[in-house]
Amino acid sequence: MPESGPRVRGATVDSRTDVVVIGAGPAGLAAAHHLAAGGLAVTVLEAAPRVGGRMATERVDGFLLDRLGRPLGTAWAGPPGAPDAPAVPLRAFAPGVTVHSDGRRHRIGAPRPPRGARGARGALTAVRALAGAPLTPLPPRPAALDQARLGAALGRLAATPGDRLLARPERTAREAYTSPLARLLLSALLYDPALLSSSRSADLALRAFARGRLCVPEGGAAALPGLLAATLPAGCAVHTDVWVTDASIDRVTTKEHGEIACRALVVATGARAAAGLLPGLRVPEFQSVTVFHHSAPVAPATGTALLLDADRGGPVAHTAVMSAVDPARAPGGRTLVSSTVLGPPPADAAIRAHLARMYGVPTHDWDLLAVHHDPEAVPRTRPPHDPRRPVRLLAGLYVCGDHRDSATVEGALHSGRRAARAVLADLGRGAHRTPGAAASGPPRESAA
Repeated sequence: MPESGPRVRGATVDSRTDVVVIGAGPAGLAAAHHLAAGGLAVTVLEAAPRVGGRMATERVDGFLLDRLGRPLGTAWAGPPGAPDAPAVPLRAFAPGVTVHSDGRRHRIGAPRPPRGARGARGALTAVRALAGAPLTPLPPRPAALDQARLGAALGRLAATPGDRLLARPERTAREAYTSPLARLLLSALLYDPALLSSSRSADLALRAFARGRLCVPEGGAAALPGLLAATLPAGCAVHTDVWVTDASIDRVTTKEHGEIACRALVVATGARAAAGLLPGLRVPEFQSVTVFHHSAPVAPATGTALLLDADRGGPVAHTAVMSAVDPARAPGGRTLVSSTVLGPPPADAAIRAHLARMYGVPTHDWDLLAVHHDPEAVPRTRPPHDPRRPVRLLAGLYVCGDHRDSATVEGALHSGRRAARAVLADLGRGAHRTPGAAASGPPRESAA
């Protein structure tokens, strides 16, 4: 199954550069953008045939199928690269989510703040909009769903600065949120069915949800790292199919090109690969994820909603008609339904039975296009969890990725920016700042 995304092979690799970045996923490419914009020569090395890491998209029979396909939030403004880097086109789900319960589907609203709203005033406007948003009445089962409690929690979070959230006492997400509906939503946002994640992760996830809408890159998840790679500034080179066998602050040894001398090293791989290069680096536990892609002869009448099951009547955590959200993902006249399971792959028959109940349509004639399973899809953020783990291990050595931040795509991008700022500061180049980017403070030294 061919994957989409830029691929660089056979290019000459310089034997000397300012910074070597190992890993061409979102974190590594974000770091490369900021390092190159700060005037440094950057060489990005990727062991896989293509850039993107877990943000991979396969083309099957004209369909574009994400391997993981974790939604982004519209609060994210675009690729964190040079100021002139174009924004990734995004396709948004319907506002909020749709919840299946007792054979019925109900929209749970979470409207975006008005355009131009900023700071506390914008947050308060969003809270008022949320309070007045029309919500479809639910069946009289207060133990199952509680819209009012969720709305109140979202309103408070939307108006709370991030620093104040991180200063709150830390618990598990299950202990912090007792509303069944909040727990249902959090299990989908955090990819954590047991809700053992840190309440800090839960607070940040719900705050982003309250302030924006869930979305996906147009044309598949690979479009985001693809655009980051395609818009890298001059002085930055990406090389795929390069296997790093040894790494230190001042040089990297590769299987294909020998040694590359450098002034600084940024390790931007997954947590396990990073620990292989940097012994002593902690490897977190992971949540395994499986994604099923089906082609349906007729599109279910749910529009662009992200559909969750409050009854938990099967293995599917959430599902969506992705060809409605992003028409580029399916050939003309065909329908793509993508469904996420938080765990190992169950039998397709169990998936079809669950989807038939959730969508209210027969699924026996749906064609299975692909099943993607990743046993280490999402780093778990059990308490105690620091969502801004240090990226500077020591002068000249840095590490970034979703395992150093909020365990999301946005977290990976942010950690790459933080690592780049630390490199620039250590090399005396000053901290390059993309307009609108928040400062992260001076680099910190810490144990891995």
